[in-house]
Amino acid sequence: MAVYSMTGYASATAGGAATDETTAAADNLAPRAGAAGKASISVELRSVNGRFLDLGFRLPDEFRALEPALRDLMSGAFRRGKIELRLNASKGVETHWPQPQPDQLNQLARIESTVQGWLPKSTGLSVHEVLQWCKGSAPTEQLDDVALDAARRCAMGLREAREREGAKLVAVLMERVNRLRELALQAEPLVPAVVLRQQQRFLERWQEALEATGAAQTISREALQERALNEAAAYSIRIDVAEELARLRSHLDEIARLLKAGGEVGKRLDFLIQELLREANTLGSKASALELTNISVEMKVAIEQLREQVQNIE
Repeated sequence: MAVYSMTGYASATAGGAATDETTAAADNLAPRAGAAGKASISVELRSVNGRFLDLGFRLPDEFRALEPALRDLMSGAFRRGKIELRLNASKGVETHWPQPQPDQLNQLARIESTVQGWLPKSTGLSVHEVLQWCKGSAPTEQLDDVALDAARRCAMGLREAREREGAKLVAVLMERVNRLRELALQAEPLVPAVVLRQQQRFLERWQEALEATGAAQTISREALQERALNEAAAYSIRIDVAEELARLRSHLDEIARLLKAGGEVGKRLDFLIQELLREANTLGSKASALELTNISVEMKVAIEQLREQVQNIE
């Protein structure tokens, strides 16, 4: 399964067929009709990252009733991200003079006859008035299905764009994961030597403190040695970072597994990034050698780079 980015753009157009030409004649006049084209619908989708699915619609007034259907369509296709849908309708080239249909003219003739029967002094209809009436009574084109078709195809296009962007993000994330593994490998052999060195330093300072206070003269040598070893062991445990490195490698393995599995992994990755940062911070606070401190700083930089990219994953 693919990993999807929350960033992408897509557009689609539906409608807008061929034109056809007709001629009309009325009262010995034969004006040539213009090209009669169908209206077209264009849909644009823009998507950026967001914690949840945040949908915004910019629709012409005549398409406001489509918002619930469009919302269901977007909710079925996407799970996270701030998505804006823009819909525009482009009317086809209309005829300057419509072609009157026989049923329209018959109906208009009956209406005119009825009116003149009641109002004998009323004037008859002009050609212009007849054409305007025929134009106004012509059935309007229903574009709801056309708009939904354009929105469906646009959603598919955005899904594909987010998939392509997601593949690029996976490559970047795996590069950072491998870098963190390298840093963990660099830190691992340093831990025993650092612990031993700090333990020796602790014992030296312990002995210096005893001599400075004169406690070495009043307490037996065996008791002092046992106490010093116990304190040194406790100190070694406090500065040992082997456990943090083990947990960090475990989190990196889980991130790699999720990226390979794909799907909606953004929230789980975000949680793992927080855990990685926790381990890196602990490593830095426990580090008693400059080498481990430098590694901790580099880890934090790589983890922050991971966090920035994970914010864009669905």
